[in-house]
Amino acid sequence: MSHSIQIRPVTREDFDAWLPLWDAYNAFYGRSGETALPREITHITWGRFFDGYEPMHALVAERNDQLVGIVHFLYHRHTTMAGPVCYLQDLYTLESERGKGVGRALIEAVYARAKADAAQRVYWQTHETNQTAMKLYDAVADKSGFVVYRKAL
Repeated sequence: MSHSIQIRPVTREDFDAWLPLWDAYNAFYGRSGETALPREITHITWGRFFDGYEPMHALVAERNDQLVGIVHFLYHRHTTMAGPVCYLQDLYTLESERGKGVGRALIEAVYARAKADAAQRVYWQTHETNQTAMKLYDAVADKSGFVVYRKAL
């Protein structure tokens, strides 16, 4: 019998269970092999979750004492709003957990946390080929219509 999903803040003790999810997330977006994210960046990111001066946060989804999903988000100022906005930067669930409410539960937890922290908006982006995730996103948020541009420096 499958227990319900528990969403909670990540703890330092979660590192060994969080790392395979983080690595799988990065591999999903092509950051593996020769283009793998340097371990130093992983450790910097992990440390930010526990630094009170950082605006970056992490939640995990747990089922049957196993981490099955992660979400990372951060707050920043916005030029057209008085309060902060929340950028949901990373969301990943185990492939075996997709379609079982884990992603939705993580997004809803970010919504609740952002609202409690007086954020006025939660937003995120995904790759246009991520059709499976977009079905969920279409159900829980509105498309902004904006196109993302970027330039590596």
